[in-house]
Amino acid sequence: MTLAGCEGRLSTVDPAGPAAAAIAKMWWVLLSGSAAIFLLVITLLLFAFRRDASDTPAAEARHERVWIWGLGFGFSIMVLAGLTVYGVLMGERLLPRPGPDVVTVRAEGAQWVWRFSYADAPGRATEHILHIPAGRPVDVEITSTDVIHSFWVPRLAGKLDAIPGHVNVLRIEAEMPGDYAGVSAEFSGVGYTGHRFIVRAHNEADWGAFLRGEVR
Repeated sequence: MTLAGCEGRLSTVDPAGPAAAAIAKMWWVLLSGSAAIFLLVITLLLFAFRRDASDTPAAEARHERVWIWGLGFGFSIMVLAGLTVYGVLMGERLLPRPGPDVVTVRAEGAQWVWRFSYADAPGRATEHILHIPAGRPVDVEITSTDVIHSFWVPRLAGKLDAIPGHVNVLRIEAEMPGDYAGVSAEFSGVGYTGHRFIVRAHNEADWGAFLRGEVR
């Protein structure tokens, strides 16, 4: 169960784009910080119980308690505060921002299909496969036609809910051409485990061919 997130197609620690790389880096930083707090607390507990308090002079015992409480709480609070600030700053970097190279697509979730349309190719629509250009940021406008679903391509970005009557925007980007597995990460009824899709990243020539209707 611990290694379930490391499976290749849906790995959260094997990023293939800048947004996913930022999330993976954040995960490792948070894991390291929490591990440091855990190890410190365990060390202090072992130190506290290493000998009988009755054998320790009162002044020395008070001194030890100051160190134990100071390190146990002070260090933990400082690390948690640092991790919180780091998480907020990294979250700001993941927000979609306009730019000349940004491609806009629309993703509509339904039981049990994902439908995609493309601002650069009016009238074009695909099901189960989202086509994007490699090496360019893509804003996915996510919504739902029935119940709440969740759009998630672990190797390209974090997940975002698809909510009926509302549009959420997620920035994704694939550094290299290829197929990237996506899933709906929200329980939305019997059958949701098969609610999957593929993000297909094209090189420049193939992306142009797709927009012209030559690639399906």
